[in-house]
Amino acid sequence: MRITVCFLLLLAALAGSALADANVTGKWSGSFSLAAEGGQTKDATALLVLKQTGTEITGTVGPSEDEQHAITKGRIEGDKITLESADGGVSIRFDLILAGDRITGDVNAAGEGRTLKAKLDVVRAK
Repeated sequence: MRITVCFLLLLAALAGSALADANVTGKWSGSFSLAAEGGQTKDATALLVLKQTGTEITGTVGPSEDEQHAITKGRIEGDKITLESADGGVSIRFDLILAGDRITGDVNAAGEGRTLKAKLDVVRAK
């Protein structure tokens, strides 16, 4: 019994260490699929330029190098990433999951009397 408990604690420590070693610093590019009114989707490109310090994430998000918006709040906890950005009267929240060199998840925007939902799927640029 004692060996089993020690083994489980060791596995938990190793798993936590592996998650803590994740670093999302760099460029991530891919797709942004906006759920438009009427059930249609509109596909666009996405580019995230991230810098991770501990659990804090800073950087920019946007459709291309030419159009980037500052991340006002960013955090990573395990494999979960949350980012927030504000542009004028629009607030955008990203609820994302890191899986290796891929980040996917939901994007919600609100402002100017509208709400928008989208899916993000980006991979680490090489």
